[in-house]
Amino acid sequence: MDELGARAAALVARRPVDARLRRVGASRAGTPLWLLSVGHGDRQALVVAGPHANEPVGGATVLRLAERLLADGAAGEGADVTWNLLLCLDPDGSRRNEGWLTGPYTLGTYFRNFFRPGFLEQPEWLPDGAASAALPETRALLALQDELRPFLQCSLHGVDVGGGFVELTRELPGLAQRVAHTAARLGVPRELGAYDCLYWPGLGPAVYRIPPPRPSGLVAAITEAAVESTWLHPHRHGTLTAVVEAPMWGVAAVADGSPPADRDAVLRAVSRALRHDTQLLRRLLDRVRPHLAAVPDAAVLLAPVDDYLLVCPELADAWDPDTGVARPLPPLTNAHLTALRIAGRRLALRTAGLLHRLVRAAGHDRAGVLPDLDRLVDQWCADYRENLQARWIPVARQAEFQTRVVLAACELAARRPSARSRSGEPDWGAPAIVPIPGE
Repeated sequence: MDELGARAAALVARRPVDARLRRVGASRAGTPLWLLSVGHGDRQALVVAGPHANEPVGGATVLRLAERLLADGAAGEGADVTWNLLLCLDPDGSRRNEGWLTGPYTLGTYFRNFFRPGFLEQPEWLPDGAASAALPETRALLALQDELRPFLQCSLHGVDVGGGFVELTRELPGLAQRVAHTAARLGVPRELGAYDCLYWPGLGPAVYRIPPPRPSGLVAAITEAAVESTWLHPHRHGTLTAVVEAPMWGVAAVADGSPPADRDAVLRAVSRALRHDTQLLRRLLDRVRPHLAAVPDAAVLLAPVDDYLLVCPELADAWDPDTGVARPLPPLTNAHLTALRIAGRRLALRTAGLLHRLVRAAGHDRAGVLPDLDRLVDQWCADYRENLQARWIPVARQAEFQTRVVLAACELAARRPSARSRSGEPDWGAPAIVPIPGE
């Protein structure tokens, strides 16, 4: 976090006419929320980095984006767009991930140092609506959205294991082609059956439509982003929001859109593994919990553990073809099945990693669980590496993928509707693949 702020300040010192840095709020711990603005255009674009604490690539992306805009002259006096780059929405949570940010970039290092707050402590969500937003980070973002009224908002996320994809609050013709082009150039697999978007409509390969919020329980809110959010809040201003997901460890199989040979057998195996792993983790938590009374921030680390152990059984039932759940699964490809397998294993690994942190924070392993947790983390990470062929994607490529997708989304969103279709919707014209600035 310190390096991110320092680099932004150095950029402004170098280009004070075209770049500005201002504080737009503070975190729960009092950490400033910094907005780097580049350009002088009348139209406003807002890019939000670091909404999820364990997804740090957005910080690298906003710096790369700012440098690209300044180098290409897209931020000069004649610029049509002012870019507003929020360096990090959750700086407190992001600091808790700094144990793995310097490497080595292995799955084991990542999950043993993983942190992501409980659902109700994540600043992008508005489970009780904007008027009841409790977190200062959330209120700062809402105020910024209402001040800027951006035509485009991009929220920068990172997929720990899987592929790249984009979620949109409304259709953006041409973006799927741009995503495909960028992914191919950079060797980033596209996630054609993203777990997050399992029930969402597709707008093209690896591009999904974010549905409006609906009444739902906590499980659906955690697993499907089914509640009101800061993605949808600025819709009243005509804002299009694009959630841009870049993978840290890529898995080629998430791009396999072919039909599965035996869908139900894979679903049964994934559900069975998730139930088994959940039982193991619950027993370990029961052994650990009595020894946490004096551990600093134990409640902060336990909140996501409880969230994950809450959702796991319901997800296992939702994916199991034999449980007869009310909500049927959509048609599934091999890409979907790979994404579900990754997601089930991810929930278990995150829980095990958080328990590992709790025991280390206690300074002693009175429950004697660290050998079991180490064995599980090693075993599950090996499954990612050996069976799913998960491979680290260098940070520069992660950030470049996001940068190019953001620039493409901005160009497409800035196009003026040339005519109205018979339905009354804008006719955006024929999409085209054009060079991305700086490519």
